[in-house]
Amino acid sequence: MNFLFLCTGNSCRSILSEVLFNARAPDGFSACSAGSQPSGQVHPLTLKTLQSLGLETANLYSKNMQECEPFNPDIVITVCGSAAQEPCPLYLGKAIKAHWGLDDPSHLDLPDEEKMQAFMQTVEHINRRLDAFFALDFANLSDQELTVAIQKISEIA
Repeated sequence: MNFLFLCTGNSCRSILSEVLFNARAPDGFSACSAGSQPSGQVHPLTLKTLQSLGLETANLYSKNMQECEPFNPDIVITVCGSAAQEPCPLYLGKAIKAHWGLDDPSHLDLPDEEKMQAFMQTVEHINRRLDAFFALDFANLSDQELTVAIQKISEIA
């Protein structure tokens, strides 16, 4: 099952989601991330956060949605935050779609140490949602039930 995490800049939340998903994914599951307006670079604190968790960052880069099209996602999750009034990317391909909004810690006007804490809180938030996702009984869920379950995961704070 292929997941695509989308946001605007593909420098923070979608990259964190991609790496955290792939670090936990069982065989047959994989994630990619992209942005509707990629920033062109991964935020330095995104890299620092992932490295502090012992996760690989060497091949990460900010990419657009077209680069992930060959990935052929089964599920597309937008992670843009509503508080910042960000325009969420629109994915027109065939896939289950849901919105798991996350506030963007990279836009906080805080000293780096406090901003790093915000990045770690974002990681915890993503992991709670991934816990719920990976706990689903995929073998016994219809596509409609899976869609409802994935959309319900968005309510996890």
